[in-house]
Amino acid sequence: MKSKFLSLNAVAAFLISATCFTSHAQDKKSLAYPDEKHFKNMRQLTYGGDNAEAYFGFDNEHITFQRTNPKEGVNCDQIFMGKIPKSAKEKFTYKLVSTGKGRTTCAYLMPDKKHFLYASTHKAADTCPPTPDRNVIKKYVWPIYSTYDIYVADFKGKITKQLTNSPGYDAEGTISPKGDKIIFTSTRNGDIDLYTMNIDGTNVKQITNTVGYDGGACFSPDGKKIVWRASRPQTKEEVEEYKSLLAQGMVMPTKMELFVANADGTDAQQVTHLGKANWAPSFAPDGKHLVFASDYEYERGFPFNLYMVKMDGTGLERISHDGSFDAFPMFSPDGKKFIFSSNRNNDGGHDTNVFVCDWVD
Repeated sequence: MKSKFLSLNAVAAFLISATCFTSHAQDKKSLAYPDEKHFKNMRQLTYGGDNAEAYFGFDNEHITFQRTNPKEGVNCDQIFMGKIPKSAKEKFTYKLVSTGKGRTTCAYLMPDKKHFLYASTHKAADTCPPTPDRNVIKKYVWPIYSTYDIYVADFKGKITKQLTNSPGYDAEGTISPKGDKIIFTSTRNGDIDLYTMNIDGTNVKQITNTVGYDGGACFSPDGKKIVWRASRPQTKEEVEEYKSLLAQGMVMPTKMELFVANADGTDAQQVTHLGKANWAPSFAPDGKHLVFASDYEYERGFPFNLYMVKMDGTGLERISHDGSFDAFPMFSPDGKKFIFSSNRNNDGGHDTNVFVCDWVD
């Protein structure tokens, strides 16, 4: 997601006057393409700005997502929460649940249905951290902010616990459907690896140890497996470039593949061998298939579409067909709903919005 420097005055005005937004009425036209046979009754939930990483809670009804919209004074990602409408007549409303300070990412609703998990840089500074200048770096990179830590907060935005407090990047946390474990990404060992911890932040364990970026992990529906995205630099030059960027707090996400393993990191297996950027994976309800975003079909690295594949890498199926950007797919826990972010229906602009639909096998 794109971000810019955050104005304290803009944040103050935002918190005071705009803690809740309501979406536009649902579009009359179909938002799904004819080839998107798995999507039914699609609805656009957000309008304007960059809206992404929408994740269902344990109740199948509430979602959290991160949002940037400078027109509303949200100049870098903040976390919002809303309830999925049950009918086409019901409006989708959402409210700010992060602090409005710093930059946030990767929110996930807690099993108690009263709190949520997210990463934030607000403890280091109220303002947005600077973004990499790609004109200077001349590469497409993601920032890995060392000021990210993982917090638990209630739905009024009050932080009730800080779960990580080690030097370096701690973010990308998701929760096991069993409600007992959190998996997250950290640079505490000098590389970018996956870790697990108990739901209260205790018993932290490192579960990956190969040079390269390991992140964006989530659990299978039974909590026994994990899937994640990983880069695996092979040559001396690739390893040196990876380590050089990491030392500057950056990672280049243009070459990533999907991996699966047991929840403790054992028996890790590479699923995709597609090249390009394969990322944002999550499990299908059957626990045997994965959904993810990829640009592997396009030489220029764009657009991104959604795909489904078996855990052994066979049966690859393209499930979305927008000509720009579809990513961050996730099923509701009961398997009935499917949510993702897309550039579709934005009148040719750059807005990324959240869409939800019924899933058809």
